Amino acid sequence: MLDIRYMREHREDVLAAMIAVNAEDAPVQRALDLDERRRQILARVEALRAERNAGSKQVGQLMREGKRAEGQALQARMAAIGDEIKALDEELAQVETELQDAMLRIPNLPHPSVPVGRDETENVVVRTEGAPRVFDFEPLPHWDLGTRLDILDFDRGVKLSGTRFYVLKAAGARLQRALITWMLDLHTQTQGYTEIYPPYMVKAETLVGTGNLPKFGDNLYRDAEEDFWWIPTAEVPVTNLYRDEILDGEQLPIYHVAYTPCFRREKMSSGRDVRGIKRGHQFDKVEMVKFVRPETSMDELMALVADAEAVCRGLEIPYRLIQMCTGDLSFTAAAKYDLELWAPGCQEWLEVSSCSNFEDFQARRANIRFRRAPGARPEYVHTLNGSGLALPRVMIAVLENYQQADGTVRVPEVLRPYMGGLEVIG
Repeated sequence: MLDIRYMREHREDVLAAMIAVNAEDAPVQRALDLDERRRQILARVEALRAERNAGSKQVGQLMREGKRAEGQALQARMAAIGDEIKALDEELAQVETELQDAMLRIPNLPHPSVPVGRDETENVVVRTEGAPRVFDFEPLPHWDLGTRLDILDFDRGVKLSGTRFYVLKAAGARLQRALITWMLDLHTQTQGYTEIYPPYMVKAETLVGTGNLPKFGDNLYRDAEEDFWWIPTAEVPVTNLYRDEILDGEQLPIYHVAYTPCFRREKMSSGRDVRGIKRGHQFDKVEMVKFVRPETSMDELMALVADAEAVCRGLEIPYRLIQMCTGDLSFTAAAKYDLELWAPGCQEWLEVSSCSNFEDFQARRANIRFRRAPGARPEYVHTLNGSGLALPRVMIAVLENYQQADGTVRVPEVLRPYMGGLEVIG
């Protein structure tokens, strides 16, 4: 959520930013109009209450002086003021509700370092690490590799749950488990993150805190009876761990990492990537989340990117770093970088991590603050998150990059201890 005071003072800048992030329909002007009406009501109510307080004292004085008629007339006026205040309070409640809804639908402002661009075609490739492997045979896509090795079963996944579901079997299931455990160990044992095991279902206000509601409700799964929502990413529960709290500044920075399954309707990707396991309604992910002081958040973003890159390097798979332009930022991000692994069977770069700095956008929604010193004025923290990394696309990259001419797949060296020493899936 943006700062309404900043919006009042920099209206044209905010409107220009909405154009840059392709959000011309964001209700900026409506929010400003509602804010103006809210302040008018508050000023009127304050004036009326002051008049009522003064009048109430004057009524008593008139009655004591025997000026009963004047006192009763003034008393009637005070009653009318009370009715007006009640009506204004009711209007104020409605205006504040509408203002809150409008503010929740306005995206974050891009950081000045973000390149201006219309869409993903104008994102910037910062660098590419590693050279794609040269095969002396035609590399297969993972959907052929996995089924031939009998570690990936699409038919039974569809039978159980429908399209965009699949079953991992035997070494396939173990490979995914190995990836998750290795990534968690890397982040916790060498990068300083504290592991969290959060709930996979959350209340609506938890999703509001991270910016998933109200705008993206159509892409989420919900249990309507108890109003639980299945999480689309571990970012949601982990960020909200400190909702409505004031942290001691000495605690910052806080680094958390969590593995969770993730659930998304994938409505926005309808008709895309229908083959294989690239897009599914259920997938696994290891997520890193940071809570930091505002002045350090851009440095923390680059450190977050480096932590995600360490996973790519450990797997020894070619990858590239992409800086998102303004037109391809997420709703919540002020700055964002993606990491993409090369998949030679699919012949494409696969996004496996998005690392974002939200600045105080999420903290305002979730009311997460800190004090620099005892008694100091609370300030909003800056929050960041990044995938470290996201499955199943990492699985795709591993299978396709490590395949051999005989149809078997070598196990990456870093994963072999987690696979019971298995070197080849055959």
